[in-house]
Amino acid sequence: MTPKPTLAVVGATGAVGSVMLQMLTHHADVWGDIRLLASPRSAGRKAAVRGEECEILALDEEALEGVDLALFLVPETVAARWAPVAVTKGAVVVDTSAAFRADPDVPLVVPETNAHAARVRPRGIVASPGSTTLALVVAAGALHAEFGLSELVVTAQQAASGAGAGQAGVDALRAQLGLVAGDGDLGTHPGDVRRAVGENTGPFPGPLALNVLPWSGTAGADGASSEEEQVRDETRRILALPALRVAATCVRVPVVTGHSVSVHARFERPVPLDRAHEILATAPGVVLYDDPAAGDFPTPADVVGTDPAWVGRVRRSMDDERALDFFVCADNLRKGAALNALQIAESVVTYL
Repeated sequence: MTPKPTLAVVGATGAVGSVMLQMLTHHADVWGDIRLLASPRSAGRKAAVRGEECEILALDEEALEGVDLALFLVPETVAARWAPVAVTKGAVVVDTSAAFRADPDVPLVVPETNAHAARVRPRGIVASPGSTTLALVVAAGALHAEFGLSELVVTAQQAASGAGAGQAGVDALRAQLGLVAGDGDLGTHPGDVRRAVGENTGPFPGPLALNVLPWSGTAGADGASSEEEQVRDETRRILALPALRVAATCVRVPVVTGHSVSVHARFERPVPLDRAHEILATAPGVVLYDDPAAGDFPTPADVVGTDPAWVGRVRRSMDDERALDFFVCADNLRKGAALNALQIAESVVTYL
């Protein structure tokens, strides 16, 4: 029998890494040895995977020897340095950072939408998109296959744990909530929340508690943010629609985990609402939860800890028979990061 491939989880002690170890314990056991790698300061610690305590190893060239597939769940700078090293050691890399997403020689993959793209890997690396794109594209891609997508206008409500904020974002939000919880009048006068929170707003450009922030990422072109450009560019690549018109606004909201996206999608053909419901109800990775009169629609507080993208408020645009409006929620640490990477890895392992 062919031995099972060796898997390395790089970034095993981070927020996404912790979710990944849970998933590896509950998914089909297709892996042989699993190595847990992290920064030198985490080396020697223990973490549980598949019911066993495993020692965390420092990320270095020796730790990557003999690895067949490496999951990189680390910041962009770490992935940019170490992913090519893993490839030279003979591993296929699945990377969740933004380091390689724009590289034409690195496929950008969402298995429910373009799994075939992972088979051709000129650099030995497969990239996983950002968490906002992942919440959006499984639903938009399913509808595109039927009606031909021509335009997207989206507003992403991003959780504190998303993007580069990670655990620091969650800690900052919880600290701010503690500072504002005791004053029932906060939020009724200009600047009162900002004064209560103070200048230490963590990774955010302003107070997040009792507030929303219409900015995430870094400055891009023409006033856009890097997160907004990312949603456009990644959606175009995944759907193979290089000229797709995409208008995105990213807003940070006081939610711990779970991104939401309000979507206006325009298609090449008229969209019968019943058929749109049918497509979404049967699309892989999507759960349709849509009965607003009964209070049934997805919210981040309800979908956190689950794997699918939840879709509700599906309706045909009031002024355009070719357009749909809908609302999507997904756990940004699961489908938005760990799950998609693991799904890619499980599909790639078939061809190792």
